[in-house]
Amino acid sequence: MNCDELRDQYELYALGALDAEERTELDAHLRRPDDPCVDGVRRARDRMTSLALIAPEAHPPARLRAKVVNMVGEPKRGWNWAVPWAVAMVGLAVLALWLGVSRREQARILTQIRTEEQRKTVELARLTEAFALMNDPAAKQVVFGENAPKPRGRVFVNPQQGVLLLASNLTPAPSGKIYEMWIVPKTGAPAPAGLFQSQSDGTAMYLRKGAVDMASAAAIAVTLEPEAGSAAPTSTPLIAAAL
Repeated sequence: MNCDELRDQYELYALGALDAEERTELDAHLRRPDDPCVDGVRRARDRMTSLALIAPEAHPPARLRAKVVNMVGEPKRGWNWAVPWAVAMVGLAVLALWLGVSRREQARILTQIRTEEQRKTVELARLTEAFALMNDPAAKQVVFGENAPKPRGRVFVNPQQGVLLLASNLTPAPSGKIYEMWIVPKTGAPAPAGLFQSQSDGTAMYLRKGAVDMASAAAIAVTLEPEAGSAAPTSTPLIAAAL
């Protein structure tokens, strides 16, 4: 069987639920370092780990203790078998959940987990870019709102990488509105530098990528604008960080 034909078996393999013949077939693929099945099974294991977080809590009867002990080995005196028991019960709960739902529901669960995986990947990439900008010796750091109740935070301006805004006490923009960053020159009109929204706790991290002319830039500002953004500021800046 080729990798496309084995794709639907990855989750069952990760749960240890494949029969001997199917497992042998997939094991042969996994012994090849560059085989696509290697990455597919790895992702399936990650998804099953995520699925374990939503599996129902298991309360097995006491008579099953012997069976679990046999699975993990006979306990020595004073040996705590609670951990392998818990691991086994979580695995059984995940397997029961997975096999107990329809193919459509399995597809929905996988879509949900994959969406979360993608979100985390994007977030990690965003954080990596932000740290790179902050730690670059060429970056200039400006603190704003130190003596004001809100908002306050820091702006990092890197001539090659862009502008990073870190803010707190920035109330989420109301419906129909959004925050817009501006690069304010020493002369001339402010240039729009992107739209962003703050989190429910009032924190915000926004990265505007691209070169910045430090010689001509006078400040970084943020205003509240219509959700489509504006070509020029239409309200008083909530944040103004002089460079």
